[in-house]
Amino acid sequence: MYRSTSSLLCQGTLTILICCLPMQVCAEISQMERQSTYQQLETFANVLSILQENYVDEINAKKVMEGAISGMLLSLDPHSSYLQPEDFKELQEETEGSFSGIGIEVVTEDGDLLVVSPIEGTPADRVGLKAKDKIVKIDGEQTQNMNPMDAIKKLRGPQGTQINLAIQREGWKEPRVFTLTRETIPLHSVKKSFLEPGLAYIRITNFQSQTTRDVKEALQKLQSQYPITGLILDLRNNPGGLLDQAVSVADIFLDSGLVVSTKGRVKEQNMTFHAHSNGGKNLFPLVVLVNEGSASASEIVTGAIQDHKRGPVVGTKTFGKGSVQTILPLPEGAGLRMTTARYYTPSGRSIQATGITPDMDVASDEKNKNGLSPVSIKEADLKNHISNPTLPEEPKRKSGAGNKSTVTTPRKQPEASEKSDEPSDAAEGSSRNGEISLDKDNQLRSALDVLKDLIKSSGDSGKKEVSSAKE
Repeated sequence: MYRSTSSLLCQGTLTILICCLPMQVCAEISQMERQSTYQQLETFANVLSILQENYVDEINAKKVMEGAISGMLLSLDPHSSYLQPEDFKELQEETEGSFSGIGIEVVTEDGDLLVVSPIEGTPADRVGLKAKDKIVKIDGEQTQNMNPMDAIKKLRGPQGTQINLAIQREGWKEPRVFTLTRETIPLHSVKKSFLEPGLAYIRITNFQSQTTRDVKEALQKLQSQYPITGLILDLRNNPGGLLDQAVSVADIFLDSGLVVSTKGRVKEQNMTFHAHSNGGKNLFPLVVLVNEGSASASEIVTGAIQDHKRGPVVGTKTFGKGSVQTILPLPEGAGLRMTTARYYTPSGRSIQATGITPDMDVASDEKNKNGLSPVSIKEADLKNHISNPTLPEEPKRKSGAGNKSTVTTPRKQPEASEKSDEPSDAAEGSSRNGEISLDKDNQLRSALDVLKDLIKSSGDSGKKEVSSAKE
């Protein structure tokens, strides 16, 4: 099965979205540097002029300039990039928590475009689309061998517009055409359940603008069913998202202390973020579950909880992305994503290109179709990744995995999601409808055992204190 995704968050970003960059935030540039820059720009202009006059085909100056900008940013680090208007819009939709579409998740298998699942209450659900339905045509265009990302772009569109899907279902002699009207589809980055009465499970798939609110609501709904005696926070394959959401999610489980600090070349990028008192709420035993797909914002939450000894971290070493990107809008709807700072955990460590080592290392029992463990790509494998200031200078990588900035999500790529609330693999062993299967998820089983031991030890400790007081 070939799997792909359109999610820009799969690039493992930790972003600050702003509308402009005030002049006082810019670093001073010396006159010598300016002069050198002007000379290089003159060389660029000369090369462009020569190409326009002599290249075998006519040059599209706008396309060439955009390519030059993309190449310039790619030469800096894997996470700085030029965002085309459609990519910038998609990033805004993902971080804002909604988009306009029909509400289905799709995957390609043997060249066929299949429905994974419709979102409840969406146009796709209301017309009766089902899992494993084959999408034969989209508005009359054949989908055989269509890239899932291209399919998603066709499925999305302005609210109120219609789309025709030719669907082939097992048992049908001929495909049937469904007409759907696009509408606003909410994105959900938080999933919740009880593994056992009192033992809660919350999975965060990415950090978007509503994630903190959704985590708090999930906790309230779980508490209304059973008193929470312990919680597993699953951040596996969570590629990151918004900085403020990472801070506020960590704040839910911490009662005080530093959450994260950032340091950049410009002093205005040097910031500290602290937890606030929750009045003792949410201080139940906690276990954080991570893997090599946990990146950026996920690592901020994990690092804060680990450094404050709030709860053990279980799984495998994380991706290792310890940098912050600032997103700036550009004319004509484009955007600029540039790395502006490194971040540091409460103890002052940078996890850039090293990742976070779990307190309890538990390997995944996931295998690919050949029976082998999936090969992962980490930050350290990416060409031009920025250095870790606490480590010796690394030799520049000339080639290797991750030469393109878009290939930064480790492990196998997930199914494409027209709803985009699954930017990476669902919790291992979970079915696509969100159900959890402990017997198929070694890491989750181990995390549950650790959580039970924590609860037992905290209970025994309390008993000893009461016994001591009686004496």
